[in-house]
Order: sequence, then structure tokens, then C-alpha cells
Amino acid sequence: MPHLLKANSESIKSLMTPAEPIVQLSNIRLTLPSTAGPVNILRGIDLSVQAGESVGIVGPSGSGKSSLLAVLAGLEAPTGGSLNVAGAALNGMSEDALALWRRSHVGIVFQSFHLIPTMTALENVMVPLELAGLQDAAERAGTALTQVGLEKRLTHYPAQLSGGEQQRVALARAVAPRPPLLLADEPTGNLDGRTGQGIVDLLFGEARRLGSTLILITHDPQLAELCDRVLRIEDGVIADMRAGNAANQQAPLRQAAD
Repeated sequence: MPHLLKANSESIKSLMTPAEPIVQLSNIRLTLPSTAGPVNILRGIDLSVQAGESVGIVGPSGSGKSSLLAVLAGLEAPTGGSLNVAGAALNGMSEDALALWRRSHVGIVFQSFHLIPTMTALENVMVPLELAGLQDAAERAGTALTQVGLEKRLTHYPAQLSGGEQQRVALARAVAPRPPLLLADEPTGNLDGRTGQGIVDLLFGEARRLGSTLILITHDPQLAELCDRVLRIEDGVIADMRAGNAANQQAPLRQAAD
């Protein structure tokens, strides 16, 4: 019996132990060369993000928002500091290793859709799945496109799709591999208000459906407020961090449960 009690106690303790953050940045710095001399883009970023959390990042143009996203995606190597993202220590990883890691752990939605013009919507979404060697790439790509309402556009080429439809293809491509981390850089920047709102609804809906962490860069403060947390970056540092409306709406529910 004592052994059983001890085992149960350890099981309960393991359930109560906080999970490791999916994003852990410590003193991240990024300096890039220019004709006028070195430019300090990021100047000591410390950030921890839990799995399933949504984080909106705002700030003026040139503040370092997109550079931070590139660092998180392993597309830009920081000059200094340490970063652990989705279970991998990215410091010192080779380009090939980063590409393999990114393929199964990160989905990226850009402001520009970056679709391959000679491929259909279905083929565009299949690309990361085929690179991963998945046998059911076509089936999973079709399901992802259906999730974003494009089941009747599978064989259309990008030029035959509206801007909103192209962004939905890009979103389907990002979520089809079911990544634990979704990164979005101004995903509504090239869309009108109504179309952009539809993309926002799909983006947050897919993140919830997959249980993915969402990190979103935007110039729209109202969009950022939909997240659990809102960060403001100025001159390469986090100038402000606070709860978003999503966290504020959940707080009364947590209090009621307590």
C-alpha cells in the first residue's frame, strides 16, 4: 500500500508540474551589417511561451517584429543569446537540420502568400507533406483545404483565386503538417477588412483545433487583442507585455471553477 500511495503521489505531482515552454528565448540579440555599419535589430529579447498559448506582437515598422519571427522559425540565426523552440535548441543547428526541424514543427503564414504559381491549390498544400515523405499527402492536403472552405478550388491555380482564397491556401499549407507552432506575419495585410476577418477566424480556429501555439505579428491592435498575450516591441526590445482579451475572457471562467 505505501508503494501504491507513493506511485499515486508521484503521478499527481507529474500532472501538476508545469509543462516546458514551447518557446524559450534568453537574451536574443540580432545585429546585421549595413553600408553605414552594424545595425542592432534585436537587443536582448527574453520570452517564454506555453504550448497552446496565443501571442500577438505589435510595434512600429522597423522595431524588429518580423526579425523576431524569423529567429523563431530558424530562418535567421541570432547574433547572441539562446533559443529553444518546439523541443529543439536552434543555436548552432545547420541549415539542413533547421529545414528538417521546421518541416514538422513550424507552420508559417506570410503577408505575401508565397504560393507556387504553376501548382494547383491542392499541389501547393501537398508540398510540405510530400517533403516529409507522407504517403497520404493528397488526402491530408484535401482535408486541410476543406477545413478552410476551399473544397471546390482544389484544382485551381493561384492566378485563378482571389486574394482571400490564396491566403486560405497558404493557411491550409501551414496547418496541413499539424505543427505544434504556428507563426503568422501580417496575415491580413494584403486583404480587405471583410476578407481579412475571415482569415483571422480561420487562423485562430485552426490553431484551437490543432492545439497549436500561435504567434502573430500585426499592425492591428484589435487583432492582437484576440490573443492570450500582447507584446509590444520597440527598438528591438519588449517594451510592454500584458494579457489580451482572450486571457481576460478566460479569467472569470477560471475563477468560477476555483
